Amino acid sequence: MKPPVLRTTSPPLTLARTLRRVHLVCALIAVSLTGGSLMIVGMIRLQALENHNLQLLARSIAYSAEAAVVFNDQRAALDSIARIASSDEVESVSVFDIHGGRLATWQRTRNDSHEKIWGLVDRLPWRSAVAVPILNEGVPVGEIRLHGSPNGLLAFIVTGFLWIAAGMALSVASTLYLSRRIFNRITIPLGELARVTHQVRSARSFGQRVPPAHITELNDLASDFNALLEQLEKWEAGMQLENKSLAHQATHDSLTGLPNRTLFERRLAHEVERATRDKQRFAVLFLDADRFKEVNDTMGHAAGDKVLVAVAARVREQLRAGDLVARLGGDEFAALLSPLRDAEDASRVAWNIAVAMREPIVFDDGTTVMSSVSVGMAVYPDDALDGIGLIRAADIAMYLAKARRNKEWRYNAAGLRGRMVHFNE
Repeated sequence: MKPPVLRTTSPPLTLARTLRRVHLVCALIAVSLTGGSLMIVGMIRLQALENHNLQLLARSIAYSAEAAVVFNDQRAALDSIARIASSDEVESVSVFDIHGGRLATWQRTRNDSHEKIWGLVDRLPWRSAVAVPILNEGVPVGEIRLHGSPNGLLAFIVTGFLWIAAGMALSVASTLYLSRRIFNRITIPLGELARVTHQVRSARSFGQRVPPAHITELNDLASDFNALLEQLEKWEAGMQLENKSLAHQATHDSLTGLPNRTLFERRLAHEVERATRDKQRFAVLFLDADRFKEVNDTMGHAAGDKVLVAVAARVREQLRAGDLVARLGGDEFAALLSPLRDAEDASRVAWNIAVAMREPIVFDDGTTVMSSVSVGMAVYPDDALDGIGLIRAADIAMYLAKARRNKEWRYNAAGLRGRMVHFNE
């Protein structure tokens, strides 16, 4: 079984090249048909004129050779036809008597070097030949048979072909020049449209615009396409805003505006990788608002929400620019302190948070409420080597701190280390 033959396909032609090729072919066909028609009409007309002239020449020869035929003088007959037949229009002349006998013949001398050409000429169907009777007092005494020379016809054909070739060359040049100007007004706007379409498709660059065109239909197409791009640009901007809003909602708490647990855990995982690579330390603080349930139950959910917002704002104010605080859920918050020189730096941040919480929280109606936070702390890599372990250690430390009020102490159980800090109002 023979392997399949792979056929290479040539790249498609451009629109400009296709239009120029069609225009050029049409121009050549038109010039060729026009030139050919003129050549045929000219040849027919020229042959008619040549026959008429040969008729006149033959009658002149018949009148001149009348006496020679009557007296059967071959010499005189040859001299009579030679004087007139020397014209370029005559190829050969023969004189016949009344009985059909050849009395004299004159033949134009040909160039032997052009024998092939003359052989072709002899076979041409349009060679002119006439026969005229020789009259003596109105009675036929002989006949003149005359063949015209094809030189004039050949000269006309050669000249005609040269003119046709010149016309075709001029038509080609004019066609190329005019088609370039005409097609540029078509292909350049279409090329711009294709370029902008490619930019929009590949780079989603909806700010691109197609320039106006000189042709009404193409200009209308460009205007409609630009209007479509403007709508797509607005749609893209709206989608980006909506995506940003959805992304923010997916990673942030709607009440406090802080990052949620998902974003905090993602940032914590990246921080573990960075600290491991750079051999640095960082701390995780786990915070819980004290007496939040009491406020929520006695004063309502709106008051509880205001407490959470106030706690979030005060914690955020005490952190550095590169630190992160998130609401994990309910009244639980977490903070990521990075980088960290030692655990005492994290303890100072926890202390500043506790001091900030000593200020009462004032509601819109003037009601005030006191709140405090319990803080558990875990340091990487002292207390855990991964994000889950750090959160777990800080969480346990926070609950132990909440249970052992007014004390700061270190917890160590089953290899899990954590630091707990609790501050009262």
